[in-house]
Amino acid sequence: MKASLSKVLVSGLAGAALLLAGCGGGGSGDGKANKTPSDTTCDGRIDGTAHVRVWYHSGPPGEVGTLQKQVKEFNKAQKKVRVELVKLPEQRPYSDLVESAAASGDLPDLLDFDGPNLYSYAWSGKLKPIDSCVPGNVRDDLLPSVRRQGTYAGRMYGIGAFDSGMGLYIRPSVLRKAGIRIPKGAQDAWTALELTTILAKLRKQGYRTPLDIGLVYVARGDEWNTYGFAPAVWSAGGDLVDPKTFRTADGFLNGPESVKALTVMQRWSKAGYIDPDKDQRAFDKGRSVISWGGHWRYPEYTKAFPGDVAIVPLPDFGHGTVTGMGSWQWGITSGATDGDAVWSFLAYLFEPQQIHRMSVANGGIPATSSAVKLSPNYDTGGGEHLFIEQLRDGIARPRPQTPAYPAITTAFGDAFAKIMLHRAPVQATLDQAAKAVDKDLTAHDGYPQKGP
Repeated sequence: MKASLSKVLVSGLAGAALLLAGCGGGGSGDGKANKTPSDTTCDGRIDGTAHVRVWYHSGPPGEVGTLQKQVKEFNKAQKKVRVELVKLPEQRPYSDLVESAAASGDLPDLLDFDGPNLYSYAWSGKLKPIDSCVPGNVRDDLLPSVRRQGTYAGRMYGIGAFDSGMGLYIRPSVLRKAGIRIPKGAQDAWTALELTTILAKLRKQGYRTPLDIGLVYVARGDEWNTYGFAPAVWSAGGDLVDPKTFRTADGFLNGPESVKALTVMQRWSKAGYIDPDKDQRAFDKGRSVISWGGHWRYPEYTKAFPGDVAIVPLPDFGHGTVTGMGSWQWGITSGATDGDAVWSFLAYLFEPQQIHRMSVANGGIPATSSAVKLSPNYDTGGGEHLFIEQLRDGIARPRPQTPAYPAITTAFGDAFAKIMLHRAPVQATLDQAAKAVDKDLTAHDGYPQKGP
């Protein structure tokens, strides 16, 4: 932690060299990569001086600045691989730019993408499998949620330097004063009915809109709708698509369990318990006492109420608490000419100190157990320990791991916004969403998995 920058760089690049040397071998925990006959992405060699073009999204300023510094330091410390970092413009959706580049054959060597889009990119051939690149010791060090997010059809296509966490932020002092119990963990999460009662009690305490769910983001119809609220559907026993075959949404997205979960949430909306959150500060300004939110909220909330913020699990809608997971990942594209050169840069980014550095910059959950150890906040008793617990214990679930995900998130996100903002009939709205997903599945013949 207190080592000089030069020492960190030397250590990181030495580790990267060792990881690169392991490519092309077999095994899972011996530092060698897992190579299959059809996976030739990495063969353990870099011919000449390799140039690697990297695309990344416009994330938080701290995240962007850290990545830029990492690239500069990597290039300065060695001569074998030259990395060119390209920040994609914001005027078009990131995914649209990726699709356009793929169609014109202009994908970069290394692509940054939101985790659940991996399945569509892998299925359509935009990404190469990276089993032959990732050494077993790196794979074993990854949080299980990160490994799961990066895998499609039994192959590893993506790897993320950080994951995400979600829960209910609460003001313990307010809840104790109102006589409301505070859950200790997933095993005693509030039930949805209990939370309904709690919201009514908090209103009587003078909090007119005691619950914040990021309604301004719900209105935008972005990925928050699926990431944030699919867990309610899962917790009720429902799903967004058949989880076994991924070939239909009918009876799942619009099934009785899904309808039940969103009906409960719509009742909170109709009762006026949910803050409009137009200024995106319902919790830290004290209007709401409970905030349904992600890890990125932790710094601002703890700054607003030092010593009076805790994180408890999302409510249990009948089948146990469930939370979302997954964040941005890296993938080697089909256009990359030298997978080993790309991996040498990734190996540097996945040194524990570098992962810790990025997680400090963007607030994400460190992707490896070794990097988690550098952050006391995730230890038992730490402010964000629940996030690690959920990711390790299987309470966190990935969004549907199917190439149909873009269609699923669009349909569910639109339906959720209509249900919560416009009080549309839940069953009929979810019926329409299920039809939209099934239309996409039919158009692609259910996205059959392609052979090696």
